[in-house]
Amino acid sequence: MDARLPYPPGARSGDRPTTVKPCPTCGELLGRGYPACLGCASAVDHLWLADWLELRTAERVSAGEEQDRALAVRVLSAPVGTYPWTCTDWALRLTLCAECGGELGAGPPVCPRCAAADSARWEWDHTATPAAMSSAEHALRVAVAVLRAPHRRREAVGSTWRLALPFLLAGETVTPAQVRELRTRVLAGRYGDLARLDTVAELVTLPLAPWRRWS
Repeated sequence: MDARLPYPPGARSGDRPTTVKPCPTCGELLGRGYPACLGCASAVDHLWLADWLELRTAERVSAGEEQDRALAVRVLSAPVGTYPWTCTDWALRLTLCAECGGELGAGPPVCPRCAAADSARWEWDHTATPAAMSSAEHALRVAVAVLRAPHRRREAVGSTWRLALPFLLAGETVTPAQVRELRTRVLAGRYGDLARLDTVAELVTLPLAPWRRWS
């Protein structure tokens, strides 16, 4: 790892809910309607946007679509870890793919340019230090990336992260093992029952079949 790269942390500037609560717009747990629900999208994207606005100020870039797009080019052209991972993600959102015309990194699975951009973003996770990204922040990043491009993954994967997102947004840690347990229950057809639960512990211990109860 290049010691000169600062690997600044992300998603620590914006305010986030301290507890899991319903979204006043859609009624689901806040974050679960992302990105279609405006209330959920605002709460989630605020963590990315707060870092982007800080970067804009630090780089002395004035507000405006053209200025933001120019800054996005700079961010995506820089060595891995130069900017917060949230800013890398936001730069991808601001950039149209020259191949498919969609959000860079979120286009159809057959788009090679989007596949390359999405792959490159995860280099940050593999090279950053623990102080720069916690496991909960990594999971939050994965959840949002999946839900912004659900067509790039299996439906069960998207449903799993949709169920987990409200807890990640509130700062809770959802471990890889818990994600696997949750996905198993989604595959068992229990999404509707899972969506009515209020804690991660309940999500990952719900019986796989509705008539079963753990002994």
